[in-house]
Amino acid sequence: MRDMNADSRGTAARRLAAPAGVLAAVATAFAYVGAVDPNEPGHYPVCPLLRFTGLYCPGCGGLRSAHAVVHGDLPAALHANAIAVAGWLLLAVLWTVWVVRAARGRPVRLDPRPAHLWTAGALLLLFTVVRNLPIGGWLRP
Repeated sequence: MRDMNADSRGTAARRLAAPAGVLAAVATAFAYVGAVDPNEPGHYPVCPLLRFTGLYCPGCGGLRSAHAVVHGDLPAALHANAIAVAGWLLLAVLWTVWVVRAARGRPVRLDPRPAHLWTAGALLLLFTVVRNLPIGGWLRP
């Protein structure tokens, strides 16, 4: 006779393997950015859009923002790239939902509606435009 507890533990471990792997990868990336300061020149490549046009893309300041988050400096993180901080918060919530559903044996299904995707795109575009205008200086890294 098989031990049902052993089977359920093995199944739970398999279900949680992917979220654990994603967490390990993200934690490693944040640890690297926390250790290798993007504020020091020469550690990371320069944004090509900024280099060739002088315009800030929606990702500009993202590494500096991640560095500030790792060091617990939320105001500096928001100043460097507020949209990245909001994105990390959203991803943390989605990851938590994934873990809870995986632990319960339920599949995770992301099915954003077109309106959600258009809204996200419009917010990114608005953020990009405003941070490149004179009035959006507070959004620049």
